[in-house]
Amino acid sequence: MKQSSKTAWLSGVLFTFLIAGLGYLLAMVPGFDRAGQLAAAIVIAVFYRQIFGYPDRLRSGITFSTKRLLRAAIVLYGLKLNIEIVLQDGPGLLIRDAAVIIFAIAVTVWLAKVFKADKAISMLVAVGTGVCGAAAIAAVAPILKVKEKDTAMSVGIIALLGTVFAIIYTLLRPVLPMTDIEYGMWAGLSLHEVAHVALAGEPAGEDGLAMALLAKLGRVFLLIPLCFILMFWMNRKSAQSAEAKVTFPWFLIGFLAMSIAGTYIIGPVIPVSDGVLEFVSGLTTWLLTAAMVGLGLNVSLQDIRSQALRPFLIILGVSVVLSVWTFFVV
Repeated sequence: MKQSSKTAWLSGVLFTFLIAGLGYLLAMVPGFDRAGQLAAAIVIAVFYRQIFGYPDRLRSGITFSTKRLLRAAIVLYGLKLNIEIVLQDGPGLLIRDAAVIIFAIAVTVWLAKVFKADKAISMLVAVGTGVCGAAAIAAVAPILKVKEKDTAMSVGIIALLGTVFAIIYTLLRPVLPMTDIEYGMWAGLSLHEVAHVALAGEPAGEDGLAMALLAKLGRVFLLIPLCFILMFWMNRKSAQSAEAKVTFPWFLIGFLAMSIAGTYIIGPVIPVSDGVLEFVSGLTTWLLTAAMVGLGLNVSLQDIRSQALRPFLIILGVSVVLSVWTFFVV
């Protein structure tokens, strides 16, 4: 790589982190604090693209953030998944989690077909709703071979809806006829991102929040088999249409390895301070945010109006039904 190319690459990577930093600052502003750094950074990136256009000179670095840093973030995200807790304390929850994922994907895909909505965006928002938001969308996007702008729009939709729903949950908590545990389970089963679950689960106290996160961890755990199912489906589809097969998503192996390490090695075998774990968690957030900035720079508002409106309305309806259904299930 030539010196000028290296400079452009480095500048591009730093540019995504700069906007991620602006997103961090914007997330401190009242109102945006509910949305969080990731959603705020995507908003800034999208508006930058509309005002100044795509920074082609920095393309190599932005692409690196979008692809490589995104996979690194997903691998590190595996540390958030404690497999032992999910398997020991939540087998019943896993069944409900699986039902939520199947419902979200099946109903969204069906409605997208009925209302002729964009298939790629509809599938991504369905996975984001059913599993774990942006991380799930980022994990399945390369498997489904979707465009980067579709991935960014899907993440934006889930970030917006998840934040709104989480706020509504917290407002409803005082009047709902549910125990803290039941409320926590409901939030964990139905909300989009882990951050949304944490936001909504906090009013239920420590026990309610723990149950909310446990229910959500089950959905994160099911991301692994879901990815392999989608890979099998895409390869079968490719074989029938003579398209290239899906490349094996090796980053999922890293995700699983980090989950195993975080469950059975880090702590039980290798003592690690809370400070180090918090640093890794923060690094994961920053890497994921920088990657989403790269995706956001590919988004055109005109594309959102023409492609994402129907998927947005569909997933809004699916999310409402999912909330009502899981409310009665718990």
